[in-house]
Amino acid sequence: MKILLVSPNTLTIPYPVYPLGLDYVAASISPAHTVKIVDLNVLSENAFFSMLADFSPDIIGISCRNVDNTDACDPLYFIRQYREFIQKIRQQSRAVLVCGGAGFTILPEEIFKELDADYGIIGEGERFGMLVDALADGGDPTGIPGLLSREQPAIPPSPWPGTPKRWVNKNADHFAYYLNKGGMFNLQTKRGCSFRCIYCPYPHIEGRRHRFFATEEIARTALALEKNGAQYFFITDSTFNSDIDHSLRVAKALRKTGVTIPWGAFFAPRKLPNGYFEEMAASGLTHAEFGTESMSAQMLATYRKPFTIDDVFAAHKQAVAAGVHAAHYFLLGGPGENSHTVEETIDHIEQIKQSVFFFFIGIRIYPHTEIYDIALQENTITPDTSLIKPVYYQPKQISARQIEKRVLAQARGRINWIAGSGGKKAAEVVNRMFAKGYSGPLWEYLIR
Repeated sequence: MKILLVSPNTLTIPYPVYPLGLDYVAASISPAHTVKIVDLNVLSENAFFSMLADFSPDIIGISCRNVDNTDACDPLYFIRQYREFIQKIRQQSRAVLVCGGAGFTILPEEIFKELDADYGIIGEGERFGMLVDALADGGDPTGIPGLLSREQPAIPPSPWPGTPKRWVNKNADHFAYYLNKGGMFNLQTKRGCSFRCIYCPYPHIEGRRHRFFATEEIARTALALEKNGAQYFFITDSTFNSDIDHSLRVAKALRKTGVTIPWGAFFAPRKLPNGYFEEMAASGLTHAEFGTESMSAQMLATYRKPFTIDDVFAAHKQAVAAGVHAAHYFLLGGPGENSHTVEETIDHIEQIKQSVFFFFIGIRIYPHTEIYDIALQENTITPDTSLIKPVYYQPKQISARQIEKRVLAQARGRINWIAGSGGKKAAEVVNRMFAKGYSGPLWEYLIR
């Protein structure tokens, strides 16, 4: 059978992100089938439909990685765009349509109905290979865990039990595209998140138990990316150091294997052993993006973060001392947020030197999270509230607009205080720098 895997996400703010999930989906498909990946960042719509007519796939997999951009200050909603795209495919192709991805897993029934697909894959995409084999053999696919259809309800499966394999094809059109857009690629070292942050859907998507990839295989993949032209990679784990020992083993494997390109990752600013960031830097780490979220003790406790304000200061100091660029991400507007907690956060941020600060104001409410339950208890949503379009939590004592106004006032005149992801202007600057040969996320040029 001929299989077409499509990444419909065309968001390039602040820069385009390599569709890593489709590499794992492609690797799950038997070599008996022909697989093609298409990224709509690469092909225009006209070129896509011309290719669709020529390739004539039997099955089309659509990746719904994101439902929206989770930015209350500059909201973008993607499902309508996906729906219109699929409607056009239906007009031209009789292929079986299958949807999946992280965003789909959060709201499977709603998105499945909205997109009018034939099947949906809840959870990790490796189950797509099982569906392909079942359809190719003319069998009944309904026993596949996590499969959603018009006849089969959405039942979240257990995490994928197998060892994930990655499909890397340097000759694919989308591979060349990302080589020319800063040479940035993604790498995954584990799945699952053990943290219990009240707003995060990752534990629902990947499970709460860590499932570690073999460190030697991680390093070999990183080296293969480098040999194929990659200039930078970003580790896409929800939090790279949620297991400190594993992150150290990965760093040592990267160094042992001879990986030389720089890399970055999301980190929790938690208590770390002495020399931690020195080990990271020796393996090539250049960018540490801290999911700090707040610098108010009250809000850190409310968010159930596994660190304190003092831990944030200590982790930042360790990273900078090791020569690693540091950025902090803040998520303001959770339950109990008020003018005092906002001021406490701002006051503590002023004590952090040599950093960039990204502020996201307003917390997107997702099902299967504690903040969803809180919003239900506070009667700001009901069990019938549709969350397919962005709904943000509203603190009782301060509005999102008041928080935004206060942050922007403090940020005035400072290029290292950024609301959201920087918007279209930042994306234009990034693209110009990529065109000049720069690579990486580039926010280090804003550090003050």
